[in-house]
Amino acid sequence: MTWRTRPDSPYRALITVGLAITFAGSNQATAKYSKDAEMTQPPMTLWQTIDTLAQQIPFTQAKIERLLGVALSDTDPRTLVFQPTSSRFLEGGPVTLANDVEIENVDLRVKHREGHPGFLVLNLSGRCIDLGTVRVHYLNLRVTDRPRGRSLDEVTSYTTVLPWGELSFSFKERNPDCLSSIAFAPMTGKTNTPAN
Repeated sequence: MTWRTRPDSPYRALITVGLAITFAGSNQATAKYSKDAEMTQPPMTLWQTIDTLAQQIPFTQAKIERLLGVALSDTDPRTLVFQPTSSRFLEGGPVTLANDVEIENVDLRVKHREGHPGFLVLNLSGRCIDLGTVRVHYLNLRVTDRPRGRSLDEVTSYTTVLPWGELSFSFKERNPDCLSSIAFAPMTGKTNTPAN
């Protein structure tokens, strides 16, 4: 038996609405599944984060926000009152990483100059990471900064040179056995080439 309906039939309208609801439900389920998959993805380790950030050079606000899942906002008061500055100073955080490590603060500085690759500092908290652990991942470290006895916030910094620029690991005097920050200083004109 064949059912025939006129083009303006109420049955045709019901079928169309029914199909639209079915597809809409299917799309919502797919979107929810995708969102759940993102939320259940395990956080990156600190070392994965460093490697992935190096691949984002030159740094921009959008790249850092997308990668770390954090909103960065202007911190220079001159920017807030629309006075010209040579750089943008952006901060945000915290960001939870694997193994109880946290990026307490993300500090991004980008000059208002074509081709500037940006400068990025990650201030850490949570689980202590000692110099020995850093050396497991980066062998060629040289001391580039030492405390001068003025403050417990002064640091001893160890720097390695990578194809894209310098990566520095700093340890504050107040807790000299634990890594306190990591600084990315890319060279102008270089793009990322992750290397350990």
